[in-house]
Amino acid sequence: MRIGFAALTVAYVLSQFYRAFLAVLAPVLNADIGASAEDLAFASGIWLAAFAGLQLPIGYALDYLGPRRTAGGLVLAAVGAAVFAVAHGPTMVTVAMALIGAGCAPALMVSLYIFARAYPPAMFASLTGLLIGVSSVGNLAAATPMAWAAETIGWRACLWGLAIVTLLITLALFAFVRDSPRAAAAGHDGAGLLALMRAPSVLLLVPLTFAHYAPVAGVRGLWVGPYLADVFHLDALALGSASLAMGIAMILGSLAYGPLDRLLGTRKGVLLGGNLALAAALLGLWAWPAAELGLAVSLLRAVGFFGSSYPLMIAHGRSFFPHHLAGRGVTFLNLLAMGGAGLAQIASGRVYAAVTAGRPADASAAHASVFLFFGLLVLVACVPYTFSRDRLD
Repeated sequence: MRIGFAALTVAYVLSQFYRAFLAVLAPVLNADIGASAEDLAFASGIWLAAFAGLQLPIGYALDYLGPRRTAGGLVLAAVGAAVFAVAHGPTMVTVAMALIGAGCAPALMVSLYIFARAYPPAMFASLTGLLIGVSSVGNLAAATPMAWAAETIGWRACLWGLAIVTLLITLALFAFVRDSPRAAAAGHDGAGLLALMRAPSVLLLVPLTFAHYAPVAGVRGLWVGPYLADVFHLDALALGSASLAMGIAMILGSLAYGPLDRLLGTRKGVLLGGNLALAAALLGLWAWPAAELGLAVSLLRAVGFFGSSYPLMIAHGRSFFPHHLAGRGVTFLNLLAMGGAGLAQIASGRVYAAVTAGRPADASAAHASVFLFFGLLVLVACVPYTFSRDRLD
């Protein structure tokens, strides 16, 4: 199973890469195939929407088919990368991103299912944070290395290479991931899942689960590139370096959030404080979008660090689901997180387009409106979360 875990980790490395690489390709895609920032925001949102849309089916597949066959869905990402490699317009890019998002949908959930089934509940957040932190090398690879590779061999050759690597990892998942015995269900587990989803203890978590990942997914996944290019006129490699700095902050954030609940004795306090800090960083970018490059990069790092609360957010929600609903429980929570990120990304493109239509010469105002949108989204979601139950496993 060690080789299986290694293959699952690489699969999630690819997932992290695919959700972030558009940021550094934005200028060249605009020049080569006419894909605007709004087009790419829509494509990025479709990636997240396809990813989120498959979460509940993946939850049922994990509980009834097992991890090995569920993980094989990664093959769709290989197909999507190949479609991207031959894209000649924004529509093909969107189709490719939908296929890639669908293929990456099981990558994390299979590992979380195994963590939930095979390890003590108190370790869930730390193991998830460790996996996400290690796998965030994919996020880093989507920054400077991707920018360098695209300039050296071309972005189409890069996508063909990614398609081949993704196919090889899919074969490794089929070969080395092992299924675990199913947990015994108590009564009608489908009815039990619906009852839990309607419980106040879970409902109060829904808004922040929906909103907490959207800013870091949106900014790192796309907006960091157009923002720094439009406002500070950075070239591709400089954009890659700035994206890399944000990616490193995301790794540190994932590793920091994981054990903090046990160290401080509170999940709710860590999540609430971290997401308020995230909102403050976003509002700082809104208030001073063009003040100084160093300040902008520092605030982007803060967004990356404080916006990486996903492991703890999922652990908080997971603590309310019984063992036999582990697969559907974590995929329901992931549906909220990724669906929220996808919808917010599409909406952010509309916000940007609305501002540029009125003030086409003011790039900083257009990007500031995107940061304001994400910041207010998180602030509003924090309100019901303040009334949630603080629960440690």
